[in-house]
Amino acid sequence: MKVDVLLGMQWGDEGKGKIVDVLTPQYDIIARFQGGPNAGHTLEFNNIKHVLHTIPSGIFRPKAMNVIGSGVVVDPVILREEIESAMKLGADLHNNLLISKKAHLIMPSHRLLDKAYEEYKGASKIGSTQKGIGPTYTDRTARIGLRMGEIFSPDFVQKYNTTKAHHLKVMQGYNFTETNEEYEKQWFEAVEYLKTFNFIDSEIYVNKALNDGKSILAEGAQGSMLDVDYGSYPFVTSSNTLASGVCSGLGVAPSKIGKVYGIVKAYCTRVGSGPFPTELFDATGETLRKIGNEFGATTGRARRCGWFDLVALKYAVMLNGLTDIIITKADVLNDFDKLKVAVAYKINGKEVDYVPFEMNDDIEPVYVEFDGWKQDISKCQSEDDLPKPLKDYLKFIAKETGVRISYLSVGPDRVQTLNVNIE
Repeated sequence: MKVDVLLGMQWGDEGKGKIVDVLTPQYDIIARFQGGPNAGHTLEFNNIKHVLHTIPSGIFRPKAMNVIGSGVVVDPVILREEIESAMKLGADLHNNLLISKKAHLIMPSHRLLDKAYEEYKGASKIGSTQKGIGPTYTDRTARIGLRMGEIFSPDFVQKYNTTKAHHLKVMQGYNFTETNEEYEKQWFEAVEYLKTFNFIDSEIYVNKALNDGKSILAEGAQGSMLDVDYGSYPFVTSSNTLASGVCSGLGVAPSKIGKVYGIVKAYCTRVGSGPFPTELFDATGETLRKIGNEFGATTGRARRCGWFDLVALKYAVMLNGLTDIIITKADVLNDFDKLKVAVAYKINGKEVDYVPFEMNDDIEPVYVEFDGWKQDISKCQSEDDLPKPLKDYLKFIAKETGVRISYLSVGPDRVQTLNVNIE
């Protein structure tokens, strides 16, 4: 068996949670391999809307085991809140949630560091969620971080205080004096609560499961254009969001990667600062935001909206070795007369068909235009029910990327997801 992978292909918020929930019946195990509680994976079923930040999106499927992998960073307070919320909806997390001992802990002082760094940047801030994710990954690389398995260590508090003291010294250099004693109290209470759940050596578990013939889906957070190495740096997240991140985040060999599903909105959005070539600043952008309810599941911030960016998608397809594309939120475009797709960038008067090193506000998108379908597609049951203009739109994307579209979301509920085959 191999690990199939599901990733966002844009700047995050592509609808990964819903699609994982839809695909989960095909898999025995769902595993998060990177990111932290800056993720917001929204699921809708039985007239219930639920947002997950750290827990894998297969948690409401009782037959699936859910793994928080070693590449994830965990805030115990947020994870406890998530667990309690999911259990109220009937999820049995004591039996179907496994937490890697090697996942790193987000400390309360990491949150303070995040805020200090962002304030120091001033006008050049990146739009961090200030949940301590970046500083936690920094400590992991600097080899001074705390891992989940250490909460069972008899000298855990001593290790905590040593790392906290280091953080306080750093903050002094930024003249940052804010404290969060109340959050720290909640944090230690949450650590004790989490001790009642199952902790594992996730790399051993995952590889044994593969050898035993179990099917695994690796769930990514954020999007490919936010990858710390290949995204729109420095306006990126702090982890590897690409398919290659599965290998380090779950401890599996590259030869163990199977299908790679890439999720793409039928248009583009972005939260926070950074380049966004197809961003719309007019009434059309506002209409997309309103109809698509484009507000961050984690932060509540309004998302920036724009037309579909084929240049960025081709780049993400190349980096991830995509086998299948999944299009979400096609229904948001129901009422548009015309749609645009960026097929190239114009930089200093020269057209390029790739994402350049200097991805900045000087990029002008080159568009091709499509007719809108001007009808409600939310009740479509199959590919045959789709209007021709929508099929033309999808076929263009599939042809240009060289990757077939295998699923299409026509509404927010899990049942509004069509299995299609568009090439």
